[in-house]
Amino acid sequence: MYYGEKAYLDLCQYVLNHGNKRDDRTNTGTLSSFGHQIRFDLSKGFPLLTTKRVPFRLIVSELLWFIKGDTNIKYLLEHRNNIWNEWAFKKWIESEDYKGPDMTDFGIRSQKDTLFRQEYEKQMERFKLLILTDEQFAKKFGDLGFVYGKQWRAWKTSKNDTIDQLKDVITSIKTNPNSRRHIVSAWNPEDIPHMALPPCHTLFQFYVADDKLSCQLYQRSADLFLGVPFNIASYALLTHLIARECHLKVGEFVHTFGDAHIYLNHMEQVKTQLSRSPKSLPTLIINKERASIFDYEVDDFILKGYDPHPAIKAPIAV
Repeated sequence: MYYGEKAYLDLCQYVLNHGNKRDDRTNTGTLSSFGHQIRFDLSKGFPLLTTKRVPFRLIVSELLWFIKGDTNIKYLLEHRNNIWNEWAFKKWIESEDYKGPDMTDFGIRSQKDTLFRQEYEKQMERFKLLILTDEQFAKKFGDLGFVYGKQWRAWKTSKNDTIDQLKDVITSIKTNPNSRRHIVSAWNPEDIPHMALPPCHTLFQFYVADDKLSCQLYQRSADLFLGVPFNIASYALLTHLIARECHLKVGEFVHTFGDAHIYLNHMEQVKTQLSRSPKSLPTLIINKERASIFDYEVDDFILKGYDPHPAIKAPIAV
């Protein structure tokens, strides 16, 4: 068994040492390895990495965004969450409505050209303000299409019915805990062409034993440095919420990877993180007054005892 933050760090080290150098969609390049698994015992503490600071409130607001079935970044921006901005921004700057300077290949150019980066940041701030203040603009450019929230809460069938996978899986856990069908899928092949980013965390399954709820995530594509720390904490939090609703204790979070990769422009950051020793995990405190997973707000969650090493910045690949 490979448990906890050390297992995550060991995976990063393995990919650094043995990863295959590969081109990728973003033209950034990666070191990549296929097929890995790490596990977290959720009774031992909340698995928010301690070898670098990971912003918990961003994880909370993103997960609640998914749970609400929302696909528009306006909700995220209202909670000062910018982690999905680039995909919506890209849609705007490639449209006929955009009248600003050329932002072609902005993800790569902004890393190399200071003046371009400044202009990029200026246009991004303009974009965010328009999302927050212009309802029609937000509707047109803030929506990311059939991404996680849509698939979790409103999967469209061939008969034009709607399936609420998240509600259904909660009902299934409550009424038939021994079922092997407690599954939610975000990978809808018909909708992939209409998504800003096809789901990286594609499918998750719950398992009940000894009055404990465990969750396994299959992640087809895993950005080990930036994305995976968020994914670990997000699905751990989701497991806590569903366990609470189903009157169960928490068991394990099992994280299974397809393509686990480190972007070539994250190499030094990963090495810095690997030089640090893990600290004690924090404790998650959840507002007990909420009756349902669908009622939570961002302020309903507190982390007690989170004392990580400093944050490590790195560019996102879009």
